[in-house]
Formats: sequence, structure tokens, C-alpha cells
Amino acid sequence: MAEQDINKQLGTTGIIWKLEDLYTSVNDPSIAEDIAACEKEASTIKEEFSGTVHTLSAIELEILVARQEELEKKLSKLATYAFLNFATRLHDAEASAFLQKIKEVSSRIGAETIFFELEWSKIDSDAALSLLSSKDIRPFRHYLENIRRYTDHLLSHLEETLLIKKAPVGSSSWTTLFEKVFGHLKFGEKKRTEEEVLADLYNPNREIRKQAADDLTSGLQSQLHILTHIFNTLLADKMINDDLRRYPSWVSTMNLHNELDDQTVNTLIESVTSRYDIVQRYYHLKKELLGLKELHDYDRYAPLPHLPKDKITWDECRETVIDGFRQFSPKMAEISSFFFDRKWIHAPVTEGKRGGAFAHPCIPGIHPYVLVNYTGNIRDVSTVAHELGHGVHQFLASQRGYYNSKTPLVLAETASVFAELLIFHNQLKSLSDPAKQKAFICQKLESIFATVFRQVSMNRFEEKIHNTRRDSGELSAGHFSSLWLTTQKEMFGDSVVLTENYSSWWSYIPHFLHSPGYVYSYAFGELLVLALYNLYTQEGETFIPKYMNLLSQGGSKSPYELLAPFNVDLNDKQFWLGGLQVIDNMLQRIE
Repeated sequence: MAEQDINKQLGTTGIIWKLEDLYTSVNDPSIAEDIAACEKEASTIKEEFSGTVHTLSAIELEILVARQEELEKKLSKLATYAFLNFATRLHDAEASAFLQKIKEVSSRIGAETIFFELEWSKIDSDAALSLLSSKDIRPFRHYLENIRRYTDHLLSHLEETLLIKKAPVGSSSWTTLFEKVFGHLKFGEKKRTEEEVLADLYNPNREIRKQAADDLTSGLQSQLHILTHIFNTLLADKMINDDLRRYPSWVSTMNLHNELDDQTVNTLIESVTSRYDIVQRYYHLKKELLGLKELHDYDRYAPLPHLPKDKITWDECRETVIDGFRQFSPKMAEISSFFFDRKWIHAPVTEGKRGGAFAHPCIPGIHPYVLVNYTGNIRDVSTVAHELGHGVHQFLASQRGYYNSKTPLVLAETASVFAELLIFHNQLKSLSDPAKQKAFICQKLESIFATVFRQVSMNRFEEKIHNTRRDSGELSAGHFSSLWLTTQKEMFGDSVVLTENYSSWWSYIPHFLHSPGYVYSYAFGELLVLALYNLYTQEGETFIPKYMNLLSQGGSKSPYELLAPFNVDLNDKQFWLGGLQVIDNMLQRIE
């Protein structure tokens, strides 16, 4: 009932995405037709090309890759529909069964076509370079180069086939279980959703915040035996895969996926951890501003006095975001309006809906989709801007085709964080009261902390749990909690009192399971955005086409190549420290 009331109050009841742009239902006849077409094409490709990749000319290679791209695009359409349909129906057995069915279809087809990656990666370097230099293969050059970056980590054809066939009951199945646990879990006496409880951590009333922390902890503790088992299973699964593929560390796969050198990532992490003093100074200051003797973990998000508290309707949110985008780029505003006008967003808080927010690129030729759980606070406006930043990026990148539209995670986060920053500066200008401006800047600082320092502290937690699992075996819930508190205390120092409740809050963070190593991408994106936004303030209008071109490039080049027009050196510690100094300057303004 509470969910229906808030959705009605905010005007989100009807803000439901139109999945019919993909399929009308899980029983749509087109689904069976597309599955059959994919299976037939995969079989045909294998029959025609298996064992011959080393003999292909550049034009023949281009034809094969184009056929495989079209096949994977059609498969991705099926997978996108299955995932999005399940994301708002975690309780629905039919939606769950359909998602599993499509995973199994993808597994069967992947086993048919895996030969290409294996054969292409084994071609002599000189022969491969000659093919890649041909104008005929130019549209797929970066994609093909990326495959060869994995050469040392590929297994035999039989081994790769076995792993693909087992994938539907592997890690993805455990992450689905994680989603189901939280989809069914209710918190506190009022039996509320995770999103509703987390929202109370931002309440000005300290007792309400404390109760929310108690309710969240109680709910997590009730499932901690299951969550601990899920975490341990996925840590072991990754350990085995990394060992089989000869990856030197737990994060090597993510760095390779992001097309980043280990040096770049290490420099980022070292730079951020060296400035944990910014976090500690801020929370010491916040304790004074709130008039508290001690700032507990459940006080971190307490709103400061004078922060606007009015609920923001969905229409007001839309106007704020689109107007903010329009002041930067009319094209950006036009694309973002498509999401609102054409039912590409799912906004209401509903039972059985996945928590958090995301943007899904879908496939070229259709459009991205966005999911948020909109509760009407000022942070939710930033979340909508964040996800629409992703959405605009995905929409523009789709023009590059299916393979080249896949942007490395670190640059994907750049688009979303830049969008947030645009809206922040727009909102700040609208506040004339200095006290309200101060409170609003503090809220933005906390958002930046969540993106930079918190994500890096979670990266440190990930490193400890992966390495501990590899060195010492399975972790107990208490061991997870101990490592969580250790890495959190390194960031907070003595500025925040971490209660016993907080020790189990590692267990609800999905990124640890869905994409191990992913979280540093947020810090990368935020600090890069601070640098880019600084360039924007210096260059003005001439910056905008360069930025929009960056988004339209998708994943057609490496991050190093894509950022070259901005003269960014990702291996220079001073570059990252410069972004951190911008944060320090914001804090000094408050101090």
C-alpha cells in the first residue's frame, strides 16, 4: 500500500517501460522464431568456417565477423528481454524460468561459435597484422585486436566448450539466486523493501535512521548464511577460472575487459587511498554541523540543515534533467527526452522489483532501457541524470554497430557521472540562499565520496576477500565482516563510529557478485569527469562537440585512444591527484 501511495504522489505509477519494442510477452511467437534462426545460423557458421579461419582473406574474414555480429545481436535481443522482464518480476516463476531458458540457449549457441575466437587468436602475428591492416576489415579492427589480447588466457576448444555449456548453472545462476533472495526479503515490522529502508538512512530524524539501520541489518542477518554461501561459491568459481586461464591476479580479467594496463589501475587506487584525509576531514566537520558528539555509520547520509526536503515529482525531475542537459547540448536533451516520451524507463517502486538503478544498452536498432526506483528525493534526481547519461551514451554509441558500441566500463561511467555534474551545477545556480547552497554542496560531496572513496574502499575489500579465499579457503560470515570493517575504517579513520550493525553490510552489494573488480570504474569515471568538466569551463562551446564525439565512439577504440583529444595521461599520478584536489577545493569551500 505504501508503495502505491508514493508512486501515486510522485506521478510514477504509469512510468513503465515498453518491452513490446523487444517482444510482446514470453509467449511471443517471434521468440521461438528468433531462437530457431540463431541456432540454425550458428550451426551453419560452424559448418562453413570451423577449422578454416587461418585461410580466410580479409574480405572473407569481414563477412564471417559481420555474420557473427548479427547472430550475437539477435541473441542479445533475447537476453535483454529476458533480463528486463525478470528485473521487475523477481517473484514471478515464469519470468525466472524464461531467463534461465535464454541463458541455456545462449550457452548452446556459444558452444557452436567459440571456434572463431580460438582460431583467430592462434593465427601467426604477422598474418593477423596483415589482415588487420586491410581496409576491408577496418570496421571490426578494434574488436578483432581485443580478441587477440586474450590469447594467453584461452583454453582448448573442448575446454572452452565445456565451460560454455556449464555456464547457465554457474556464476550467473548464483547471482540470480542473490537477486531472488533480495526480491523476496522484507525489512522491519512494516515489511518494507530494501529501497524503502535505505531511503530512511537519509532522513533528518536520527531515530528513523537508526531504526532503518537496525531493520536493514536484521534482514541481512536473517539471510546471512545464504549470502555467505553465495559469496564463497562465486569467489571460488572466479578463483578456478582465473587459475585455468592463467590470470596473474583476481582483478586481471576486469583490467583486460576495461582495456587498461595494471599500472593505470594501480595508480588510480594509490592516488585515491592517499587522500582518505578528505573523507575524514569532511565527516569530522559534518559531526559538528549536525551537533553530534559522535557520528555513527547511520548518520553519514543525514541531511544537513537547510537542504531542500520537498518531494520532487516525476514531472519536475524530468524538467530538471532535460533542462540541465539542454544547457549543455540540445542533442543530449533531445535523446534523453526519448526515454521519457517513448516509455524507455521503469520508475515506480514496486514489490518484486530489483533494487538500485541501471541503464541497459539493449541492441543497435532498438534503444536502451533505464530502471530506477524513484522515491522523490533530491538524490533520485541525480540518479535519473546518472542513468540517462548512460542512456544517451548507449544511444549514440549504437551507431557504431553491436561490437563497437560496447564501451569499456571506465568510460561508460564517465558519461553518467558527467551527466550528474551537469545537473548539480544547474541546481546549484537555482539556489540563492547561501545556507541552502552550502547544504547542497555537502550533499554533492557525499555523492562524490560514494563514487570515488567508497568504491575504492570496496575495491580494497574485494582484493582482501578474493586473496583470502585463494590463500586460506572459505570465509565465514564473521571473516567477511572483519575484512569489511578493516577496509572501511581505513577510509573513515576516527571520523565515523562503525557499529556492529554495519559489519554485515557488505552482503547486499551486488557489484561484488555480478562484476568482480567493477567498482573502481566509478572512481575512474568521477575523477576523469572532474578533469573534463574543468576543461569544459576553460574551453566553453568548443569542448561540447569533442565530448559528444567521445560518446558516439562507443568502444571502437581503447580508453587511451578515445581520451587522446583531451590530452589526458591516465598513468600520471598527478592527473588523478588533480581530480582529487578539485574535491578538496569543494571541501575547503565548506570548511
